[in-house]
Amino acid sequence: MIEPIQPMTLPPSPDIVGESEWLQQALNQWLDEEFLPEPINVDIALRAASVYRRQRMEGENDVGSLLMAILIEMKSFDFSKSFYSEFAIANAVSDLLLQKFLGIAPCCPG
Repeated sequence: MIEPIQPMTLPPSPDIVGESEWLQQALNQWLDEEFLPEPINVDIALRAASVYRRQRMEGENDVGSLLMAILIEMKSFDFSKSFYSEFAIANAVSDLLLQKFLGIAPCCPG
């Protein structure tokens, strides 16, 4: 029988605003380094960090739920001036969170 994936939970935050500011900067840096630095990357990072902040203020600590919230809310963002999509952003956010708060680095084949 296949075992379900265990949820990954972030620790409660003493500074949600600081966390969201860190996420905004880290995501913007990731976006700039992954392809090209573009002005739209600032807006993408700001929007994703805003969703994250609101979700954490509402008590959400589950990384999967945070990923889904960012994915759903970023669907309305205009990505026409970007190489990215809401899926890339949500995945990048979850990787950044897992690495910073749980020490789980994204892995690559090989």
